[in-house]
Amino acid sequence: MTSKNNENIKKELKTEELIYLKKIGERLKYFRKKAGYTNSEYFAYENNISRPQYGKYEAGANIQLNTLIKILKAMNVTLEDFFKGFNEY
Repeated sequence: MTSKNNENIKKELKTEELIYLKKIGERLKYFRKKAGYTNSEYFAYENNISRPQYGKYEAGANIQLNTLIKILKAMNVTLEDFFKGFNEY
């Protein structure tokens, strides 16, 4: 029974992780548009970021913190501003 409980906990954590990654992607898209870039490929190209990979980030792919910081710098957004109100929606 413990094994089944551990399995359920892992599934819940995985689901929660996917929800957070999706939120990060939505926020990246929001701040990209706020920075004046209507096209994600153009933003990535202008800021020397892999265009296909950036598209994946906006879709909710896993992203490393240093990559997120690089992207936010290109958008002139602080980590604090990026995560402000993160859990509100």
